[in-house]
Amino acid sequence: MSTGPVVMTVLLVAASVFVINLPFGYWRANVRKFSAGWFFAVHGPVPAVVLLRILSGLGFNRSTVTFMVGAFFSGQMLGGRMFSWRRPHAQEPLTSCLVWDLVKSSERNRLS
Repeated sequence: MSTGPVVMTVLLVAASVFVINLPFGYWRANVRKFSAGWFFAVHGPVPAVVLLRILSGLGFNRSTVTFMVGAFFSGQMLGGRMFSWRRPHAQEPLTSCLVWDLVKSSERNRLS
């Protein structure tokens, strides 16, 4: 495999890892630190990341670990910041589910 497809695969998998971690980071920001919910919010996406790496053919090459870890923590951080930003701006109480909160706000905007 030439470097072009490998780079694209790494970028695509890293972007997927980032997106997978957004709702988990959102959830993590709304639970008590080091609780069972927090632990699952941080570690829950790990099996999906491992599966993505295996299915994409990247395996566990050391050269890709930096990108995957960066994407993982960036998704967690941005998801948490999304919750922190939405909390003071929300017209209704927020849940721990990013998708549900976005659906609720889009329905409210559509009806008004």
